[in-house]
Amino acid sequence: MTQQLSPQHPNIPRRAVVTGVAGFIGSHLAHALSQAGTTVIGVDRRDPATDPTAAANLAQLRSFPGYVHVTADLIGCAIEPLLIDADAVFHLAGIPGVRPSWGPKFTDYVASNIIATKRLLDAAARQGVPRLVVASSSSVYGATDGSHSTESDHPRPVSPYAVTKLAEEQLCLAHAAQLHNPTNVVALRYFTVYGPRQRTDMFTHRALLAALTGQPLRLYGDGHQRRDFTYISDAVSATIAAATTPKAGGVINVGGGANASLLEVIGIASSLAGRDIDLHHESPRHGDVHITRAHPGRAHEVLGWKPQVDLPTGMRSHMEFLASEAAVYGRAA
Repeated sequence: MTQQLSPQHPNIPRRAVVTGVAGFIGSHLAHALSQAGTTVIGVDRRDPATDPTAAANLAQLRSFPGYVHVTADLIGCAIEPLLIDADAVFHLAGIPGVRPSWGPKFTDYVASNIIATKRLLDAAARQGVPRLVVASSSSVYGATDGSHSTESDHPRPVSPYAVTKLAEEQLCLAHAAQLHNPTNVVALRYFTVYGPRQRTDMFTHRALLAALTGQPLRLYGDGHQRRDFTYISDAVSATIAAATTPKAGGVINVGGGANASLLEVIGIASSLAGRDIDLHHESPRHGDVHITRAHPGRAHEVLGWKPQVDLPTGMRSHMEFLASEAAVYGRAA
């Protein structure tokens, strides 16, 4: 399924910086912007010359003359030259994942998600960048009673990863609130984005791969956990709208409107592949919440954004990508 800019938001940045460009959302975002004619400066510490995942994610961008790739780590590189003449910065760089954040790598989370962000904010202010869109996460809400999470809810993160994402978005908003700071900030709380090139540890990818290959699927907990699933093209259109809608600012939920349990995801994957999935049940993981559900009102009102892709359609597209990738690289499917 091709990433298309939402017709509700035809305006695009003339020149934009995408950090974390070699990642899942970043690579799709850069592709959509480049396809629409934006000059994109893509920044990532992963070198596509040595990192196979980065190379695969960035492969399609090579055909766009307006795309410029920079291998650099925001924690120590010179940032201001990257931002010269930028209309918008899309800050998607950072370390994801709940489970590893409990261990000794927590200092890496702090460095990448907080300290590097502070360096980027300072550079954006000095360069007069008018808009910065930062990737936050639904994990900042923590455990809920199952009702829709609104942006005004009091965050209660239950993992070190979520703590760093909350700190990151609040740091960005604090910078934007400074008197005479030229950089307006929009913090997008993404709800379970899935689709082609999703991280291999994410549940939708693992369920579809198990359905395609017959390999067992590890299921943490009873499978009744529920998530708002957001297809990647919808996440991209919301992200671009956040940079191009004049009055946008503050925190905005980006939720797919497709709330489903993990067991329902397994059922869709099994139906698409025509194969039962062998489940291996394991204990729930620390920091995983039982339910996430986005209240979509502010995204509708401020960005004019509504998700377009339902869960079965998005999973079918995701599975077709995995099957084609298996055919190209000779993996069993």
